[in-house]
Amino acid sequence: MASALGLDFGTTNSVLALSQGTSTRSVVLESSTGKSDTTRTALSFLKGAGRGPLQIEAGQAAIREFIDNPGECRFLQSIKTFAASSLFQGTLVFAKRHDFEDLMYAFLARLRDYAGSDWSSELKRIVVGRPVQFAGANPDEKLALERYNRALARFDFPEVHYVYEPVAAAFYFARTLDRDATVLVADFGGGTTDYSIIRFESEGGQLTATPVGHSGVGIAGDHFDFRVIDNIVSPLIGKGSLFKSFDKLLEVPSSYYANFGRWNQLSIFKTLKDFSELKKLVRASLEPEKLEAFVDLIEHDEGYPLYQAVSATKMRLSQADETEFFFAPLGERARRTVQRADFETWIAPDLTRIEQALDEVLQKTETAPATIDKVFLTGGTSFVPAVRRIFDNRFERSKIESGGELLSIAHGLALIGERQDIATWTADAA
Repeated sequence: MASALGLDFGTTNSVLALSQGTSTRSVVLESSTGKSDTTRTALSFLKGAGRGPLQIEAGQAAIREFIDNPGECRFLQSIKTFAASSLFQGTLVFAKRHDFEDLMYAFLARLRDYAGSDWSSELKRIVVGRPVQFAGANPDEKLALERYNRALARFDFPEVHYVYEPVAAAFYFARTLDRDATVLVADFGGGTTDYSIIRFESEGGQLTATPVGHSGVGIAGDHFDFRVIDNIVSPLIGKGSLFKSFDKLLEVPSSYYANFGRWNQLSIFKTLKDFSELKKLVRASLEPEKLEAFVDLIEHDEGYPLYQAVSATKMRLSQADETEFFFAPLGERARRTVQRADFETWIAPDLTRIEQALDEVLQKTETAPATIDKVFLTGGTSFVPAVRRIFDNRFERSKIESGGELLSIAHGLALIGERQDIATWTADAA
């Protein structure tokens, strides 16, 4: 009987894994869209018949509900990014306010339903991944963990533990080691990039591990998406355009377009005062058709299709020097050839901060790159060539490995959940 559940509550995807002694297995989630061992971190709310309760779905089922019920379904994605924001005081879903912990609980409750008997009352502990640094301009770590605790308390787990996500990924990777090694793990999520250095040694046939240090930065895949949108889509929907205010010409506030920097923020933009102000600007705009396109994009909940178009473009640029970006709701004017070189120019500021976080963990632990035996890269953004070059330039290529892009953290959390010295690996102790 499994005793520990590993939860990788990710910005983009979430995964559950169960420990079984020294091994782990993924929890297969079965929803109306089928079976999967990974799920999108997304929620949908649909009004029930009459005064019935809201119909809530998560992951792929939420996406299907959103597609099948355009205009009737409230859809939220990347909700993890709200966790550490003191500015986020909840969002209205059909006139009822939902706090962050309400959203997190709703998402996990549906995963519990989809997991069936694998999420049982016999579980002794849940081990939850957390980033080294939460996403956001001024992340409040204490607030984020308070919100996590309030959401998880509703499930009555006897024990709740938090472990840094790259530490969990390191445990997953350590299963492949055949000798003692100092391992650097770089975990590239949707909202954060996290690093951990861990020393693994074998004593009497038992693998031991010693944490050396951690660092992180609230920059990752979502920021890369934003650079694509900011350079291709935003100018088409009014960024940089002018509107008339009395006898002055003013530029449309760029803050409206900053919402594309976080998919979670775009999900709630329709409910904010800024959106009402944006609609008022259409009549005063010198290029009203652009702002009308922006309003239509928000009112028709085109955030998820836009996410898909950007994500697909980003993936193709990891394999080719150029590709075509196209976003159908904006018509042919949104068709453009994108060069990888241009993309790398757009994300250059983000790459700098990702590299600075790597410098930080090496410097504060006084670890020379040459003394790192293995480098494990995990997360979808690790496929971006410009990201991989950061590591190719510092470490021998033979030392660099990757894998388990979606599963490594959850399985590592489950492995840690079986350890007698689990307190050593919690984020508070690291």
